[in-house]
Amino acid sequence: QVQLVESGGGLVQAGGSLRLSCAASGRTFSIYSLGWFRQAPGKEREFVAAISYSDGSTYYAASVKGRFTISRDSAKNTVYLQMNSLKPEDTAVYYCAASRGYSGNDPKPYNYWGQGTQVTVSS
Repeated sequence: QVQLVESGGGLVQAGGSLRLSCAASGRTFSIYSLGWFRQAPGKEREFVAAISYSDGSTYYAASVKGRFTISRDSAKNTVYLQMNSLKPEDTAVYYCAASRGYSGNDPKPYNYWGQGTQVTVSS
């Protein structure tokens, strides 16, 4: 089993920044990549970003590219999502997810999920 715990969400004004953290514990040796997804009220869960543990390759949704940065600290088994130039449409619950061999934008292959952290961007 892998446990994922997100932190760092909150309320921020448009144009501001937040950094989300996702700490992984458990069978971390089997994790190949970690991703961030988000879900706004009444909408489906959508891909935000992912990072491969094998080579550190990163992937972003078009809506956040250039504003968000995913990074990792392997020693701490933690993945971060730095979010800059936040917009009201970024408001959502952000989830961290782990996959054993997939670092794409489809949520189905991700085996483990955190509880989510709320990000609210006011206009």
